Amino acid sequence: MKLLGKTAIVTGAAAGIGAASASLMASEGANVVLVDLNRAKLDELAESITKAGGKSLAIHGDVSQRDDVHQVTRTAIERFGRVHILFNNAGIVPPGKVDTIEEDQWDRAMVINVKSIYLFCHALVPHFKEHGGGVILNTASATALRPVVDRACYTATKAAVVGLTKSMALDYVRDNIRVNCLCPGTIDTPSLAQRIAAFPDPVEARKNFIARQPMGRFGTAEEISRAALYLVSDDAAFITGTAFAIDGGFSI
Repeated sequence: MKLLGKTAIVTGAAAGIGAASASLMASEGANVVLVDLNRAKLDELAESITKAGGKSLAIHGDVSQRDDVHQVTRTAIERFGRVHILFNNAGIVPPGKVDTIEEDQWDRAMVINVKSIYLFCHALVPHFKEHGGGVILNTASATALRPVVDRACYTATKAAVVGLTKSMALDYVRDNIRVNCLCPGTIDTPSLAQRIAAFPDPVEARKNFIARQPMGRFGTAEEISRAALYLVSDDAAFITGTAFAIDGGFSI
């Protein structure tokens, strides 16, 4: 039980990496606060965690809105006493080059993928300091290490996450706050399935996505969740400021 007695906030928890990570953290003893806009999926996950013997709290909220973020943090602290782990996982994947993506799409991605991390950390870092430390894990992307075509905005947001992670790690190392980020490759999630389905030829698109993976397959949300568990647990006590590539060799 690597996280016994600890409380973790997981954003983007309704599906994919967030859901897999929340479930695994709960199975390792954590009280998991689930945050997402998809209320139905969030409630399903909370029920699943409860049936498995875990403890969770589902909060329907928008990570890009300051008031929602503060409501999440207040509720988590009121319910469980304190927060030990923050997993900033929520994100979107807008397609397009800089001359094709619309300004509102660009702004929305920047707010959800980057500003949401600021909002949660701004709310929780003082709490971590007051209680002797904490752990922050952010979801970046392998594209921050090796860009791909038609993902200019997404790559920019995830490169910002890597830079922000390293800056925060340096700023708060003396406060016993560890800050790392995951850089997943192409992961077989509902989000990926939706993007592939939007191509004129989804079968061909899926083949092309797989072809760029050195291992010849997609990663799974469960594989990413195990890396997330490691980085937020005491097993990684000497790790901070790391952009942890878990991409099947994509960024080599």
